[in-house]
Order: sequence, then structure tokens, then C-alpha cells
Amino acid sequence: MIHTDFAAWEPIYERILEDFGFDRAGDEEAARFLSRMLTEKNTVSLSELKIAISGKPALVCGNAPNLRKELSEIDLSAFVIIAADGAAAVLMDIGCVPEVICTDLDGNSEADIEKEILACERDSIVLIHAHGDNIDKLEKYVPRFKCFIATTQARPFDKVYNFGGFSDGDRCVFVAREFGAKKIRLAGFDFEDPHVNPIKKKKLKWAKELIGILGI
Repeated sequence: MIHTDFAAWEPIYERILEDFGFDRAGDEEAARFLSRMLTEKNTVSLSELKIAISGKPALVCGNAPNLRKELSEIDLSAFVIIAADGAAAVLMDIGCVPEVICTDLDGNSEADIEKEILACERDSIVLIHAHGDNIDKLEKYVPRFKCFIATTQARPFDKVYNFGGFSDGDRCVFVAREFGAKKIRLAGFDFEDPHVNPIKKKKLKWAKELIGILGI
């Protein structure tokens, strides 16, 4: 079974919790909530995710303002495309259905989530992430996804997985690495974006550090 070593991830996770003042118990509660929503019919196997990614060059798309311009300069057919949350909507708008989407359902608009649901219907593999303050979004939207993989940033259990990473963008990179992408290219990442709020700025700092750990 493919699985990130949680013992290696946990010290990083604890640093993140301390930096943001987040509550681990909230993450664990959300993961249990998401776990209860899993059924035989709506669960995607990890083997499907491995088939989608393994041995292929991966283009990981973040949702920075420059994404659409960057995509116009890339031969998208040369990559398996892994989209972070709102980046999926940008891809759908240009007629490209990403093979994989990582989303916590709370960083984008209702219209963007509708596009993620549509992508799922068109066979995107969607990884839905549970954390301490998105239980309301899980409850509202998860039943509308025909199938998905459940993830957590806390300790994994049963069919709720932790492949590493914190925000949607860097989790995409960890998924690409975990499932054997031949190489990883980034698009739509701006770690120094001056126009974001302080919380987002801190998330970008962590994303840069975490992606750097993987040597990307």
C-alpha cells in the first residue's frame, strides 16, 4: 500500500499547527467526519491514482493570478495535470479537464466548486481534504462528488490518507511525488504574491518551504 510515512510528516505538521495556532483536534474531527461519508461506491482506489500519475511528467497547477497566461505557453497534452482547488476551474474554462484535483472546498467560489464537481463527472480523480474549519463545506458538497479520495493533514486511518503537504498547491506536489511522477513542473505558483492577506502569505511561505523539501 502506498503511504506517506506519517512519523516523518508529523514534526512538520506540528510546526505548522503552532505557527498558525490551529487545533489538531479540529483536523482529526474533520477527518472522522469525512471518513463517515465514504462508501463502497464513492471511494476511488489508490491504484487508480497511481495509474494516472506513475511514470508520467506532471504539471501541478496552483491558482495564482498568472496561471492562465502560463497555461497558454505550455503544451498541456505533454503532462498529467494535477490542479489545486480553484486552478481546476481555470483549466475547465480553457477546455482542459485535469486528471487529478486536490481541494479542501473552501478556498474558492461556489462556481469554482461546481466546476470541480463537473470535472469529477468527467473522470477527474478528486482528493477531498478535511481540516479543522471546513466541515460545513464537506457536509454541503461531498455528497455531490460521484467518487473521491479522502485526505487529512493529521494521522491517516482507514481510507483517509495523508500524502504530505498543507495547502492545496503543495499537497498536489506531494501527491505527484508520492505516486511516481516522472518529473514535476509547476504553473500558477507565486510564493511572493504581494496582494494576498497575511494568512495566505503565511500559507505561501509554507508552500515554498514544503515544495523545497521535495527538491522541486
